[in-house]
Amino acid sequence: MLKKLFQSFRSPLRRAQHPRSTPEVLGNNQHSLRRGEISRNAVVVVERLQRAGYQAYLVGGCVRDLLLDLRPKDFDVATNATPEQVRAEFRNARVIGRRFKLAHVQFGREIIEVATFRANHPQGDEEENSNQSSRNESGRILRDNVYGSLEDDAQRRDFTINALYYDPSSERILDYAHGVHDIRNRLVRLIGIPEQRYQEDPVRMLRAARFAAKLGFEIEKHSAAPIRELAPMLREIPSARLFDEVLKLFLGGKAERTFELLVEYDLYAPLFPASAAALKRNPQYTGQLIRQALINTDERIRQGKPVTPAFLFAALLWPALPARAAQLQERGMAPIPAMQEAAHVLIMEQVQRTAIPKRFSIPIREIWDMQERLPRRSGKRADLLLENPRFRAGYDFLLLRESAGEETDGLGEWWTDYQDASDSQRRNMIRELSNKDDQPAGQRRRRGGSRRRRGPRTDGAPDTSGE
Repeated sequence: MLKKLFQSFRSPLRRAQHPRSTPEVLGNNQHSLRRGEISRNAVVVVERLQRAGYQAYLVGGCVRDLLLDLRPKDFDVATNATPEQVRAEFRNARVIGRRFKLAHVQFGREIIEVATFRANHPQGDEEENSNQSSRNESGRILRDNVYGSLEDDAQRRDFTINALYYDPSSERILDYAHGVHDIRNRLVRLIGIPEQRYQEDPVRMLRAARFAAKLGFEIEKHSAAPIRELAPMLREIPSARLFDEVLKLFLGGKAERTFELLVEYDLYAPLFPASAAALKRNPQYTGQLIRQALINTDERIRQGKPVTPAFLFAALLWPALPARAAQLQERGMAPIPAMQEAAHVLIMEQVQRTAIPKRFSIPIREIWDMQERLPRRSGKRADLLLENPRFRAGYDFLLLRESAGEETDGLGEWWTDYQDASDSQRRNMIRELSNKDDQPAGQRRRRGGSRRRRGPRTDGAPDTSGE
């Protein structure tokens, strides 16, 4: 009797390390999820697979989000049908992936992702073939196509809150890892032994931070404990995959909180080493600039406005740039070539860590280049700059720098006024600049960047779209 009582009160950590072989089943009177909230196409996929004799469930984030009264971004299905069997059932399906093979069933613009139940990963490669998982020396999973049962699939999922299976036919939730418990307690908890699960895939550390930020949860203490020590393993992840992960981290609407968690758990430096070094050197300026850029990004996403990774990466990397340029100037290089060379090297270094495509790296350089051109306004230069397609992004970036405390002698305010001025007013503004330049240095009136500016935008947020 005592033994049974003890087992029934095992800690969530113990239960998470050893998921149940039989799930806790929650009927439709025990949870808030309703069939009508689910994509009709997702229900069609599940029910057609079930009619064909397969097991099929909605799984993961869509179940979690609906329990939290959030709108899911997409609807994923888990089944014991292989990707090829799914394709045989749906003419509108195709098999994708190599590291993780799955099927995409397309309904117009909506894609329902269908994954086959996966099993635990073997520790060796003695049976390596097309339906086999393999690891490298550190334990990181290189391929993940070991098919298994529903119970296997629940055990190999990363977090308890993502190991929930919903059957729209019976409206029941199957909970193998006490995920509903952790949702109620607002915890991100790994399934299994945290060190081992992070070693299998270090990106899980980034996912833990992303889910905690997105959902307003805390990372459960045992799941959080190994992160700082294992964070350097992220350097082993391919740069293309890390670029995709960075977009998920910072373009999900909770970028500021995500940044705070990345810094707290030493995950920021493996992603942005030069920026992390600048944050350590000058935490007030660097932190303010990055946080303001992320706040602006979150606000634009909340308002449904476009954002681009180019502006975001320009802001994340900028704090490392002036010091690099200053070093080159100390070696005798002129200021503008020094800034251009420093920008080139900095972006090349970052590309090695997160594979920024040229469609973003080129605009980053153009935004930075605009910071050197905006102070040069004499003659016709100001009007030519206004016509430059990167002016808006460069101007918004200037305001971002000033908001972080950079002193620009009122440059942002000048450009704000110039955009709204008439032709005659613009000529007077240029003439005043010339007169100011002719004055002795001691007689010039300096204006700080802290004065209130009348910006042309109505939402108060710099345009991070780069358009």
